Amino acid sequence: MNAVPRLSVGLPVYNGEKYLAEAVEALLGQSYEDFELIISDNASTDGTAGICRRYEKQDSRVRYVRQPRNIGLVPNHNFVLGLARGELFTWAAHDDLYARDLLKRCVDALDENPQAVFAHSWSAEIDSSATPTKLVKFPEAGASPRAPERFRSMLAGGKNSFYGIVRTDVLHRIPPHDSYHYADRTIIAEIALHGPFCQVPDWLYFRRDHPGHPLLTARERCAIMDPRRADRLRNPAVRLYAEYIWGYLSAIGRAPLSPAERRECYLHLARWLTSRAISAGEPVGEPVGEPVGERLYFQQQPVLYLSRRVAGLVLPGRDVRTGEVPPAERPVISVDAVVPGRNRGTS
Repeated sequence: MNAVPRLSVGLPVYNGEKYLAEAVEALLGQSYEDFELIISDNASTDGTAGICRRYEKQDSRVRYVRQPRNIGLVPNHNFVLGLARGELFTWAAHDDLYARDLLKRCVDALDENPQAVFAHSWSAEIDSSATPTKLVKFPEAGASPRAPERFRSMLAGGKNSFYGIVRTDVLHRIPPHDSYHYADRTIIAEIALHGPFCQVPDWLYFRRDHPGHPLLTARERCAIMDPRRADRLRNPAVRLYAEYIWGYLSAIGRAPLSPAERRECYLHLARWLTSRAISAGEPVGEPVGEPVGERLYFQQQPVLYLSRRVAGLVLPGRDVRTGEVPPAERPVISVDAVVPGRNRGTS
């Protein structure tokens, strides 16, 4: 490995002892080895610290930092980015799993496409035992040479693209990750305005689903992202949503676009906002029941379908709301066969 690693992997964690070792094993067992793993422990109160220190002693690529207090999820994400030395960067989640070739294939994709700024694979949702429950592809328009088309595709389904490899200099050209409602979606949309995405056409990233967790309000989610958001006077609900919309508006305003491209992006955003208003509060792009095709979706919810059609957010050939692959078309995926550590029974 080089003295300065080419890739930095930032893993923020809080009380992650249940799945953390599996995630670290999957990362350290990657076929691509020229990376550093930066773990920032957000003052965990369980066995997280012991797990992290064990791997720091075992592997020189691991850098472990423990925060003196819980600074919030988003500041912890920004903290690991601030320590990154590599020309490439990716965030990792402590409870997700990673196929052994994930990093290699994403780095190779960026090397083969120097104009691209971001690379990611398809993702599969897994349950507590790492059994795939849902397969998700992403908007193909992310690879478009046209920034407005990439932006439109991120409005349609960019929420699933957060954990990909990005050129670090691009992240330094945009504001840090924020903590307003759905801020992770606006940062991906802004990255897309700086260049095309590469999509590795294989399920290599396994995102852990926690169905037993209680549903949270927007404020509760934002307070987890940053404890300061719990203050109702400083952060009323309307502000949390207004900052979300402003995140898109300001991203368009900052991006290196021509006047015509900027106008087109604003138009896509206006159409998307209109589609959300017409849908009477149903979250556009969120899963509702089983995956459906266009015809059935139109029969079940004609107003919502037409509003999305007008906004250009219907994705042909899959679940038109989520990008989810219909059950009849799902291949069989063995997580144990492709994720390092799983076939040895690592826990």
